[in-house]
Amino acid sequence: MRGARLLKPLIFAAALGPLAYLALGAWQGRLGANPIETVTRSTGLWTLRFMLITLAVTPARRLTGWNDIVRVRRMLGLFAFFYGSLHLVTYVWLDQFFDLAAIAKDVVKRPFITAGFSAYALLVPLAITSTSGMIRRLGGRWWRRLHRLAYAAAALGVVHYWWLVKLDTQPPRNYGILLAGLLLMRAATSWRARRQI
Repeated sequence: MRGARLLKPLIFAAALGPLAYLALGAWQGRLGANPIETVTRSTGLWTLRFMLITLAVTPARRLTGWNDIVRVRRMLGLFAFFYGSLHLVTYVWLDQFFDLAAIAKDVVKRPFITAGFSAYALLVPLAITSTSGMIRRLGGRWWRRLHRLAYAAAALGVVHYWWLVKLDTQPPRNYGILLAGLLLMRAATSWRARRQI
């Protein structure tokens, strides 16, 4: 029981680790020749990682029987939104200096940015409806349907990353394989549930 109580604060502290690492790197001048690109890449990667980690919670519970892990699923999803927001702010503020015309042109002309903006747009309603009060208002059935958008957001995140890189596509391919595996596990679970009806 004590371990279950400690799980949330431990995961919370660990999830802030990437941000602390970037802040320390900025303070010590260790973010490389292009610090803005370093921050943009890092926050983008951690957004995708937290999306996939969040989607992996339910399969992990089913495979291991560790039910307490479900307690941190919403928090992990909110950290995906948090790092996605940092990623977006870095682009809008530090890269484009709030030049809305240039941002709009980028969204239209550069497919990887279109995919990234679309992924973030899907995360917004998920974050807004992540509270217990919103679950009650929507009802469990509609809330679960809405939160299936997490898979679409993760897929767009993979596409965003894949279209961004020009030479080494292995990292985004690996994330895509992981997402495909999670989708297959979900499909298999749904299929078994229908067979039992």
